[in-house]
Amino acid sequence: MLTALADPIRREVLSTLAREGGATSTSLAARLPVTRQAVAKHLAVLDRAGLVRARRAGREVRYEADLRPLRQTVHWMNTLAAQWERRLDAIKDLAEGSG
Repeated sequence: MLTALADPIRREVLSTLAREGGATSTSLAARLPVTRQAVAKHLAVLDRAGLVRARRAGREVRYEADLRPLRQTVHWMNTLAAQWERRLDAIKDLAEGSG
């Protein structure tokens, strides 16, 4: 999932979808410096990462952001950061001789 977000165009696509609630590849391409085909490829990467959902509406395919995987990753990173803070505090206490 993080690999999918490494590209700035994909981050912009996801941000736009999250902000606006959904869009087509054509409407996204109108605001980005890439073609509709490039946007479609970026959307496919985001879809494989579980960050967008596609929904057919007649002839159009609308994409919506699914931020659950991102929220789960943020939660995991916050938990990991807290663990490291505790470890670093323990090392600091030992180094200062108060542990």
